[in-house]
Amino acid sequence: MNSKLQTSWLIENGRIICPASGIDRVGRLLLRQGLIEAMDPSDDQIPSDAGRIDASGHIVAPGLVDLGTEIGEPGREEDETIETATMAALAGGFTTIACAPNTDPPIDTAQAVEFVRQKAARADRCRVCVIGCVSKGREGQELAEIGSLVDAGAVALSDYPGPINNAALMRRALEYCLMFDRYILDRPEVPSLTRHGIMHEGMMQLILALAPMPAEAEDLATSRNLRLLETTGGKLHLSCVSTAGSVDLIRRAKERGITVSVGTRIANLCFDDESMRSFDANLKVNPPLRSREHIEACREALADGTIDVLTSGHQPRALEKKMQELSAVPFGMSTLDTAVAQVVTYLIRPGHLSWQRALEAFSTKPAHVLGVEAGSLQVGRPADVILIDPEKQWTVCNEDFYSRSRNNPLVGQALYGRVQTVFVGGQRKFSRA
Repeated sequence: MNSKLQTSWLIENGRIICPASGIDRVGRLLLRQGLIEAMDPSDDQIPSDAGRIDASGHIVAPGLVDLGTEIGEPGREEDETIETATMAALAGGFTTIACAPNTDPPIDTAQAVEFVRQKAARADRCRVCVIGCVSKGREGQELAEIGSLVDAGAVALSDYPGPINNAALMRRALEYCLMFDRYILDRPEVPSLTRHGIMHEGMMQLILALAPMPAEAEDLATSRNLRLLETTGGKLHLSCVSTAGSVDLIRRAKERGITVSVGTRIANLCFDDESMRSFDANLKVNPPLRSREHIEACREALADGTIDVLTSGHQPRALEKKMQELSAVPFGMSTLDTAVAQVVTYLIRPGHLSWQRALEAFSTKPAHVLGVEAGSLQVGRPADVILIDPEKQWTVCNEDFYSRSRNNPLVGQALYGRVQTVFVGGQRKFSRA
C-alpha cells in the first residue's frame, strides 16, 4: 500500500518512550489523520484499513528536533541544499530542523525567511523552522528587523554559528525579543581570544603545535550572557557549551533561579582533543574538541539536566573545502546522518545517559525552545514518530550519507543504533529496507 495515501498506522510491540509524559514501556501507538490518536488503543479503535508495523526490539519515540542546522541554501549549495539537508534529517530521525541564519545572503529579512519556508514546503520531507538573524548581515552592529522576521515566521533569533560579541547589542536583543516571546540563541565565545585558532588550548595542542582556542574564550562569554539575562529577564539559549567552566557558571545560575536554556553538540561529548593527533580536517570544529575533564563535566551536566539540549552540530562542508592546510580548513562536521548512532554508541551504551534523558534532550527540550508542537507522543499531538533499532550495528561509509557533504570523521567506524522508520505528520517519510 502506498504510504503516502495511508492515513492510519498502528505501531505494535515497540518500547514506547515519551519524555513529555514520562512513559517508557512496551505498547501500541495509533496514528490517524496526522495525529497521535491513541496510546494502547482497544481493538475497536483501530481502523480496519490501518497499516501495521511490528516494532519488536525497537524504540518508538517522538521525532527528533535539531536547533541550528546549517542548510547552506541559498548561497552555499556546494555544501548542502534544502533537499539534501531535509533528506539527511529524515535518515537521522529528525522530523523538525531549525535552519541556521548563516545562508548567503543571511536570513535577516522577511523575504529570506519566506524563501527557506517555501523551498522546504516543496521538498515535503521533514519540518523546517527558520531562525532569523539578531543583527543585520550577522555583522553584530545593528539589530535586524526582528518584528518583520517574526511576522514572516522566524521561530528564534541568532547570529549562529558566530557569537553575538557586541554586549550592548545582546542586551537590546534580549529586551526587544521579550515582546515577541522568542529565544535568542548564542554560541558563547570571545572571538579575540580564539582568532586563527585550530584546536583546544592544552597539552595536546602544545604537542601538535597548532594554534590554540582557550576554554576561557567560552567561559567569559557565558558569564557575560548570564549576567545580561539576569538583568533583562529575556529568553536565552546558550548553544554549543563545551567547557567545565561554563557548566559551573550555568549550574550556579540555575541554582539562583535564573531561567536559561543550554545546549551542547554531540561531537563535544564523543571526541576529545587527543583525536586531533590524526590531523583529520573533519575534526576541526568550533567549539573545538576539548580535553577529557571538559567532556566529563558536559556529560554529567547533560545527564543531570544542567545542559538541556543535544544538537547535531550539522555543518556540512564540500570535500574540496576540507582538502586544504588545516589552518585554512573551515570549521564543521556533517552529523545529521550519524547523530543517533553517536549518542547510542558514545553515551547510552556506556551508561552516561539514559534513553529517557537522551530523547528529552534531543526532542522535547529543543521543541520548547523553538515553540513548536513537537517532542511528544501525547494523544492529539502531531504524529511525528521515529522507530530506532538500538542494537543495530553498522559501519559508516560514504554511501550512507544523504547529506550532500560527507565531512564526518566516523567513516569506516562501527556504530550501534540506527533509525529505521520516520513518520512526519502521520505519513511514513522514510524507511530502511
